[in-house]
Amino acid sequence: MSVHGSGTPRRLRVLAAGTLLAAFSLLSTLPSSAADTPARGSARMGMGVIDHDGQDGTPSTGDATQTEGVDVAGYQGNVAWSTLWNSGVRWAYTKASEGTYYTNPYFAQQYNGAYNIGMIRGSYHFATPDTTTGATQANYFVDHGGGWSGDGRTLPGTLDIEWNPYGAACYGKTQSAMVSWISSFLTQYKARTGRDAVIYTAASWWTQCTGNYSGFASTHPLWIARYASDPGTLPAGWDYYTIWQYTSSGPTVGDHDKFNGALDRVQALANG
Repeated sequence: MSVHGSGTPRRLRVLAAGTLLAAFSLLSTLPSSAADTPARGSARMGMGVIDHDGQDGTPSTGDATQTEGVDVAGYQGNVAWSTLWNSGVRWAYTKASEGTYYTNPYFAQQYNGAYNIGMIRGSYHFATPDTTTGATQANYFVDHGGGWSGDGRTLPGTLDIEWNPYGAACYGKTQSAMVSWISSFLTQYKARTGRDAVIYTAASWWTQCTGNYSGFASTHPLWIARYASDPGTLPAGWDYYTIWQYTSSGPTVGDHDKFNGALDRVQALANG
């Protein structure tokens, strides 16, 4: 009488192993971009600066005509505001929202914490022009922490428009379509708050994705991103920057900024 061993026949085991090897070989040849794509909602100011523009030094310290600030987001959790205040930081922007699908779970601690320690504070919205219209996102921003009040301590909201961390750099839009999207956001933000929003961007992204459009410069303060010893060439139309994000590796929270003026100029922007 013939006896059959238990388990998978040898021939089938060999075939299965061969199939797995082939699958692993195929996966190794696929691009890693999908695996490297961050989760929706995790974007933050300057997320793409180093990858696209690199970094090269930091500005000189102790400039009395510049006022130190920081920008923070949910990934930083509860922020040590007293430490920042004691280091000379006098203003802060907090990420409030992204697209129409995310709000910062640490917004209250960050936004109110900066205010309570004595700083002038504001909030920003990370734009995703490929998900909903500019006006829709402006409304979402205002409804989730992006409003403005004339208390002398609240800065106008900021539109963070930069490289898409989830896909194509320009969100699949032509340059003219991108300009239209930004205009829609800015127009609606002013209709809701009475203030012109600040525009945060990098010169290289602005050139690539808007064609270096100059039409917003006369009314919207520029927040330029460049991790170097100087802010570099500004986007068309702006003769000067209002804020410069100069590093993502500064003390306490990493993202540090210079306001182009003494503290009274920060207060002037808050007052409108």
